[in-house]
Amino acid sequence: MAVFKKLLRWSLTLFVLGFTALYSFYYFAIYEEGVMAGRVLSITQRGMIFKTHEGKLSVESFGSLKGVSPIAETRDFSVESNETAVIKDLEKVAASGDRVNLRFIRRYRAFPWRGETKYFVVGVEQTTR
Repeated sequence: MAVFKKLLRWSLTLFVLGFTALYSFYYFAIYEEGVMAGRVLSITQRGMIFKTHEGKLSVESFGSLKGVSPIAETRDFSVESNETAVIKDLEKVAASGDRVNLRFIRRYRAFPWRGETKYFVVGVEQTTR
């Protein structure tokens, strides 16, 4: 009986440690970093329990996708709530319709309290074009 308890305790400890390591990896690890260019169509705050900031970027293909409507060429993104300066910049460029470069990171998983997508905008650069 004592061997069974010891084995159960070790198994439970390994499971908890493995789960914690996997959860930490999915929560903190960055899969991709880059820039998306286009015009911000909207930036909204959504959610019943977890309020998240979500946006939509119109990606301009400059004719490379003939016959596709501009609405079909959009990308969804999220902004973490602590990025207040980024949220303000996105609201400003959404209202003006200016072309922007959005610096983003892509995470492995989406969590409901963080955002609906895996793409998180971390910086906004207005372009002159």
